[in-house]
Amino acid sequence: VQLQASGGGLAQAGGSLRLSCAASGSTSSINAFGWHRQAPGKQRELVAKINRDGTTNYLHSVKGRFTISRDNAKNLVSLQMNMLKPEDTAVYYCEADYIVIGDSVVAGRAWGQGTQVTVSS
Repeated sequence: VQLQASGGGLAQAGGSLRLSCAASGSTSSINAFGWHRQAPGKQRELVAKINRDGTTNYLHSVKGRFTISRDNAKNLVSLQMNMLKPEDTAVYYCEADYIVIGDSVVAGRAWGQGTQVTVSS
């Protein structure tokens, strides 16, 4: 599984940005997509997750502001970020959890390249 992220950039506090991530390769093996972020000097944290059945979970601080969605037909996952705050500034990474079942079971996580989101006050 390979992931290619796009979007991000600079926004003012209260503004919006949209991140997208396109998956390729063994996309039928993907169970869940997620968006993580890492701010300078901080650990990477899970921002939002969406499962194959569409169920989602969010980091508490982004609930009600961010929305994760997926298009299984297009193998695309997006993160709509509204009401942005300066503390949302970070490098954002998409990821995909996959399981490949063949002669053996291989489970793993693929990562896309990071995309910078900067929110000015």
